Amino acid sequence: MVNLRRHAMLAFGALALLASTNARADEPTNLVAPTNLVAPASPKEPSAVVAAPDGQTEGDRKRPEPKEKPAVHHAPVLTAAMAEDLVIEATLDRPHKLRRAVVVFRGGGTHGEVTLARSSSSADGYVAVIPAAAVRGRLAYAIELETTDGEVLPAFATRATPYEVTVLDDVRDRREAALLERLGGRRSVVETSTEYASFGGARVTLPGQGGAPERTIDVKDQFYRFEGSYTYRLLGLVSELGIRAGAVRGVSAVRGETDPSKYEVGLNYGAPRIRVSATNWLHFDAELLTSVTEVGFAVGGGGAVLIGDPYGSKIVFGAEGIEVFGARGYTRLDVVAHKRVLVSPMVEVTGMPHAETVGVRLLGEGRFDLGRGFGMSLRGGYQARTFDRGGPTLGAGVAYAF
Repeated sequence: MVNLRRHAMLAFGALALLASTNARADEPTNLVAPTNLVAPASPKEPSAVVAAPDGQTEGDRKRPEPKEKPAVHHAPVLTAAMAEDLVIEATLDRPHKLRRAVVVFRGGGTHGEVTLARSSSSADGYVAVIPAAAVRGRLAYAIELETTDGEVLPAFATRATPYEVTVLDDVRDRREAALLERLGGRRSVVETSTEYASFGGARVTLPGQGGAPERTIDVKDQFYRFEGSYTYRLLGLVSELGIRAGAVRGVSAVRGETDPSKYEVGLNYGAPRIRVSATNWLHFDAELLTSVTEVGFAVGGGGAVLIGDPYGSKIVFGAEGIEVFGARGYTRLDVVAHKRVLVSPMVEVTGMPHAETVGVRLLGEGRFDLGRGFGMSLRGGYQARTFDRGGPTLGAGVAYAF
């Protein structure tokens, strides 16, 4: 009985041991590799990334290097002398990749571009010269590079926003700019005027003809004038250039002439003129008169001294004369009565036109600025050659400045 029980227990233990063995065989095995071992990589997987001694990976070495573009090194020009060539200097990196390098400029009412060329004084330097005509007023420039691939690179500033240079001008240039601004930028002036003047007549004694007694006649002493002129304002040392042309017709007691039909006188004239500026307040006018009178071709001249503002308040002393027709001297005081009104009293001593005696004229003139370059003038006065005879002056003119 005891043996039977022992054999049963042994059989039960053997069955339990067999069941436990089968259960362990069905579970996955969990093995941990030693830390000092590396499992070999699978042939299908990429190899591990290994850093090179210079810090670059093998993948970095296989990538293509970026293309380096040409570049410019340039110290900006701060100032330039008025109306003098301006030299732009620069050095270029990788010039072998350039098709051309240019300096683009604008100034003095002009614009353009000049090529950067090798400098003779520096092995790696390049220069370009902006012409003197552009070095006036506001000057600006930029540098552009065009590569061998046709790409245009703005290397210094751009065409749209160029770099501005301060142009140093002299006192005369600043004065010219101020005068031109004051005149509204209008350098040219065209003007036409007309005038009528009467000296009140003259009494002339004519010798008798064929035994007849002497006789006294009254001769009208008068003239009328039409004139047109053009003036260009340079506003520099030569302040103005101009020319005027006109015609004078009148009646005058011609000295030594006994034939009353010869008392009708006339003059067709042309007169080029120049005005020179000595200082801001002192100017000189010089004029050449050429004409055809009632007796033939004649020449003459004239001049004036202006003291004060040439386009404002001033005093003028002048004179002119021409063969046969006569001469005159005058003084005029210009006073700015209003920003648009210039009033000018005048005194003139004249022997024109072809008169036997000298006369004195007391005149007044007003010039009015109508705006937009338009202006007009009105003249009036009185003149006489003797104390008991005299007559009026009436005149008017229009002008346009542009």
